[in-house]
Amino acid sequence: MAEDEERIIVVPLKGIRKVPRTKRAPYAIKLLKQHVARHMKVDIEDVWIDYVLNEHIWSRGIEKPPTKLKVKALKWEDGRLDVMLPDED
Repeated sequence: MAEDEERIIVVPLKGIRKVPRTKRAPYAIKLLKQHVARHMKVDIEDVWIDYVLNEHIWSRGIEKPPTKLKVKALKWEDGRLDVMLPDED
């Protein structure tokens, strides 16, 4: 299985401010999936978030996730989309 497409995407998560404090990190995950699925033209069910990226979003707790993320998206031939933090060189 070879990768089809790779992109670096900056995802704005300012929409998390409109939900209650105790639901912000799960909503940030939802916004991330929606944004990346829309820009990479896949279904939201096919988006897979790497555990390191998930830990980064939850690192400051449920109430204060980051407001902006830079992610790397890999789209595979079978339609699956892997989302992870970009490699910092």
